[in-house]
Amino acid sequence: MLPVLDLAEADRDPERFRSDLLSATHETGFFYLIGHGIDVNRSNEALAVARRFFALPAAAKDEISQLKSPQFRGYSRLGGELTNGEVDWREQIDIGPEREAIDGAEGYWHLQGPNLWPSALPELREVFEAWSESLSEVGLRLLRQWAAALGAPADLFDAAFADQPATLIKVVRYPGSAENSQGVGAHKDSGVLTLLLVEPDSRGLQAELSPGEWVDVPPLSGAFIVNIGELLEVATGGYLRATRHRVLAPEPGADRVSIPFFLNPALDATIPIITLPPELAAHSRGVEADPDNPIFDTYGANAWKSRTRAHPDVALLHHGITSGQAISAY
Repeated sequence: MLPVLDLAEADRDPERFRSDLLSATHETGFFYLIGHGIDVNRSNEALAVARRFFALPAAAKDEISQLKSPQFRGYSRLGGELTNGEVDWREQIDIGPEREAIDGAEGYWHLQGPNLWPSALPELREVFEAWSESLSEVGLRLLRQWAAALGAPADLFDAAFADQPATLIKVVRYPGSAENSQGVGAHKDSGVLTLLLVEPDSRGLQAELSPGEWVDVPPLSGAFIVNIGELLEVATGGYLRATRHRVLAPEPGADRVSIPFFLNPALDATIPIITLPPELAAHSRGVEADPDNPIFDTYGANAWKSRTRAHPDVALLHHGITSGQAISAY
């Protein structure tokens, strides 16, 4: 069982909470978060709206096809996303901050722009815009606890999120499959941290806690599943290590709905590098060096790498580039 952390304890006993937080994210990179203040009725509402969207006819979902969005927003059909070059067996909506696109944008600035909203389900916009605001607050509370636990000022990360943070929500459904076991392939998240909501009794999420050791991460009632992203690995010199994870496709006749929220700073934000206390620095492992997955300290470069790899059809259609060309630009 992964560690269970109570965010409400951060107010009652901050030293104990920070110690538990560091232990969980140095050793596993995954934990359950309770005491976060998000009412269960709101979580149920978000999952119910997701279910209603995926029950719509294909034409209603394709109205917001991601192929219509230079910002990689909107709906991806089954088989419309790749991880490690292999097809993921899921359908999903990508939702980011609602902003104007930038005229003459270059590189990762292409990621800023409007969302695509389904006319057949107008409540989806209201629910998930409010969801983004609430989970941003939870994520920032966690970041302040991490900063203090690592010997830095609690507000160290605040500036990176103060102006136009590039948060992202995915609303995902994994249908059962007998042919494709890859719901989503093994990967690390490109941002700072992820707060994941899943339906009760959902199965399939696994975390690689040590090389080749995959551990099931089932839902816990009332909890978010939290994992750190590549930027926290960069910020801590590898003391905190982003953990690879994957989702196995459900058995035929079943499916899985989940809603990950990715807390990311502004596209041009450079994540602060923390000077760790000696007792922590002695256990830093360094940022993982993988020539096939370079990690950048600027969030936008990391995100552009991930988006162009995952959706090469959108990258080629709207930007005339391959994922390799996007990565080599940085």
